[in-house]
Amino acid sequence: MEWTRAIEELRAARGRGVLVTVAAVRGHAPREAGAKMVVAADRTWCTVGGGNLEAVAVTRARQLLDTGGSRPELVTVALSDKAPYQHGVQCCGGEVTLLLEPLPVAPAVAVFGVGHVGLELARILARRDLDLHLVDSRPEQLTDERLAVLADAVAAVHVHHVPVLPELVLAELPPGAHVLIMTHDHAEDAALCDAALRTPGLGSIGLIGSAAKWARFRRKLADEGHPDEVIDRITTPIGLPGLTGKDPSTIAIGVAAALVAMLEREAAARAAGPAAGGASGADPAAGDASAADPDAGAPSAGDPAARSVPAGASEGTGARP
Repeated sequence: MEWTRAIEELRAARGRGVLVTVAAVRGHAPREAGAKMVVAADRTWCTVGGGNLEAVAVTRARQLLDTGGSRPELVTVALSDKAPYQHGVQCCGGEVTLLLEPLPVAPAVAVFGVGHVGLELARILARRDLDLHLVDSRPEQLTDERLAVLADAVAAVHVHHVPVLPELVLAELPPGAHVLIMTHDHAEDAALCDAALRTPGLGSIGLIGSAAKWARFRRKLADEGHPDEVIDRITTPIGLPGLTGKDPSTIAIGVAAALVAMLEREAAARAAGPAAGGASGADPAAGDASAADPDAGAPSAGDPAARSVPAGASEGTGARP
């Protein structure tokens, strides 16, 4: 289907979009329930019926993209010659309810070092909707046979074979990528820490290891010219403090849980928007999944014939069930 290819294209380009679905039809309408289109900032794919109906859908979808809306909403459009329109008369005689579902850019995570812990971590993270980059300087760690456990991954898995200078991969990562450093070689770890601090646009930087290892690394990074506040960008140790087991699966579970919690806080902060303190520079941990929905009561794409409510909300009260 063309709309599924459109979503794949947006995903590959790390672009945002909105999936528009004809959720319900009452009376006559240009498309049946289930018809879909995809809207991006600069183009569209497929159609939900053209005319005023589609113009309302595209306008509202782009408003969601402009404001960073992340929650689905329903838009109902009357197709009557008695209803006022901004985009031309469409008098099929029916009423169409559209479901608008924002398609966010998936988070990106890069695991440097796919040894015992790294592979266990990859197996867990592969169950998430994210772009997962696996990097190792040892070819035998990235063979098809060894990575076969990721064959059913939900994540888009990108394997980087870099026998020399794996830190060069840092510059290839998407903006905001979260970096986890856990290679077999402390010298390689140190080089990656140095390079990560010098690479603009990365998200968090995590390093596996002991307090003694970090004390040596911190001195080395300072000697290489990094100020303390820059060095503090590196989080170590990583994982959940309450987990004390040292087997690879336990370490991986802790690291994955801490990472997923951070990703959820970031997503909640984006959903809350500037009205809830999501302005630039705000602490992402301040975001809360129960924050007020900025899309509730949103304008209906400027068309008096359309009305908009968050998906799952009561249209009469605006309250969530």
